[in-house]
Amino acid sequence: MNGISIHTAGAAGAPQGAAAEVLTRRQKAAVIVRLLLSQGDQIPLAALPEAHQAELTEAMARMRAVSRATLRAVVEEFLSELESVGLSFPGGIDAALAALDGHLSATTVSRLRRKAMDDGAGDPWAQIAGLAPEALLGALERESIEIGAVLLSKLSVGKAADLLGRLPGERARRLAHAIAETGRISPANVRRIGLALLDSLETLPETAFDSTPVERVGAILNHSPATTRDEVLEGLEQEDAAFAAEVRKAIFTFADIPARVAPADVPRIAKECEAATFVTALAAALGGDEAPRAAAEFLLGGLSQRMAGQIRDEIADRGAVKARDGEAAMGQVVAAIRALEGRGEVILLAKEP
Repeated sequence: MNGISIHTAGAAGAPQGAAAEVLTRRQKAAVIVRLLLSQGDQIPLAALPEAHQAELTEAMARMRAVSRATLRAVVEEFLSELESVGLSFPGGIDAALAALDGHLSATTVSRLRRKAMDDGAGDPWAQIAGLAPEALLGALERESIEIGAVLLSKLSVGKAADLLGRLPGERARRLAHAIAETGRISPANVRRIGLALLDSLETLPETAFDSTPVERVGAILNHSPATTRDEVLEGLEQEDAAFAAEVRKAIFTFADIPARVAPADVPRIAKECEAATFVTALAAALGGDEAPRAAAEFLLGGLSQRMAGQIRDEIADRGAVKARDGEAAMGQVVAAIRALEGRGEVILLAKEP
């Protein structure tokens, strides 16, 4: 396309036969972008490096009009280049790591993100968001209120709520209020804050596990039978009372539902569970000890009177539930709540010490 010509600034309305400049690749890109925008297409130009965005804008600013023949030639070359592409790759280190998610070790991912950020690319907040809650909690306790507010604003709603619930009331209130001031911070400053925060967080010793010992033990006991869970906790209390207390706080069982689930979330939980499983869990709980009974009544109280009445009728018709079936059903209800929490659709309230 070296012979393609274009009228540049000052050439609008030039007479036929006037001298024309050779079309550069940057000008060709400007022609394509202008054509797509004129047809109402949405182009993610913000994903381009800022220097490329500026160059494209400047090229468009200098141009005035192109002939139909020139436009046709540019479009044909553009389509030809698209058709010749056999495989495309994600742009940038963040997109590449997203494409390889689950196939790289955590150490490799961390090292690549760090290298990209040292080179001026990459998002420090993506790495910060993946850090253990304890590390983030330490930062919220250590850093200024303003930095803490930015940190909370860059986390998912569920994770931010969980961290806020672990802080002393006065600091949590100050952080929540400071979030209102984050709207005036420029993206460049938010990135600088992220880089500085990541540097301070990465001074912590590297560990072989993504979660803390408390979280790992709590997760294991969450899926263990109640008798096993009680025996293990009793043994832990004899060996290390402080560790056992932290594990108890990390455990979330069916009996914990009234203390950690908001009543407004109950209909969503019921919808997430299979109907038969939900009824089995409630039937077993109502026929069990005081804590499971209270959890079952809490769940029924969060439903509409009509639905709660139907479930009570089903429970009455089916009679007693085998202990193994009931425990499995209650475990599935807990798993459904955890799944909703993971998707940010339910926020579990902090467990009281």
